[in-house]
Amino acid sequence: MTFQPYAPDRQETAEPPASRAAQPQEDRPEPADEDKAGVLDLLEMTGSVVVPLGVTLYALLYMGYQGMYAVFGITPEQAGIDQSVLLGRLLGTILPLLILGAIVVGLFISLGWLLNLITRGWAGRMAQGVRRQPWIVAAIAAAWAGASYLGFMYFMTALDAADPTAKVSVEAGDVLIAAGLGVLAYVIPFRLLRRRSIGRAGLKVLVGALTGIGLGYILMIQMMYGAIGVLQKGESTAVLDAVGFQTQWAKLQDSGGKPLYDSRWMLVLGEHEGGYAIYDCDKGLTFRKFSESTILSEVQMWPPDRKKGFTCGSLAQ
Repeated sequence: MTFQPYAPDRQETAEPPASRAAQPQEDRPEPADEDKAGVLDLLEMTGSVVVPLGVTLYALLYMGYQGMYAVFGITPEQAGIDQSVLLGRLLGTILPLLILGAIVVGLFISLGWLLNLITRGWAGRMAQGVRRQPWIVAAIAAAWAGASYLGFMYFMTALDAADPTAKVSVEAGDVLIAAGLGVLAYVIPFRLLRRRSIGRAGLKVLVGALTGIGLGYILMIQMMYGAIGVLQKGESTAVLDAVGFQTQWAKLQDSGGKPLYDSRWMLVLGEHEGGYAIYDCDKGLTFRKFSESTILSEVQMWPPDRKKGFTCGSLAQ
């Protein structure tokens, strides 16, 4: 038996990978699309704030509708305002708010980019350094959450006012007090939330929800003020028009075409279960009338011409 000699085994030593500059162009790994990642991060951050803001704002605007129709002594359901009608009207309110909010955010981003360009990147590095400080971020979020409670304070102060028509003003000191209370109450919980990624996501949701609560209470009291204005003077406001409150004026006739109530203008608040909810501005009272026996004539969506300084309830006085 013969043996054929073989060369001894040699251990292959791995060659170090070639540098990026030495690699051929087609073999180089494609760089990460930073712009795409930035857009996705922006969409994720925007969605985590806008969705809870819209949900809480919708809930509080529904409460505002209840308070607005309570001024006339009826419920939204008695005026034919169900959930589907309310959703359609409030979308006309929330969408303009989102559009205006997008404009404000875009302006801030543009100003930040311009400031970063002027300072040659110093402003951007400083902003990134602040973001890496969890206590600073938690304090800013807590101050913003506290300032959101200003809407609730504004609402409660307006309800406690002796004169419901007296406008309640918010001063700079009130904003500082609300922000300070928010820092005392939320800075530690928000700092604890920032320890994990899921906590940071929850922090965005909380801030968005509290922002919606603050805006909702401010709009709610403005809706009630507007309803009081319609009750007293028969004139709508821009806020009522924005939230979909319809001021439909008409003269009433019976089924035979005979004028009713001396052909005075009536505010039709809505229709539900075969009956109109009608506000008689001249006498300052609200009543219901069967729609089958009532004809609305000369219908218009703007208040009728009245003398300057007119107030509702003149015939009752």
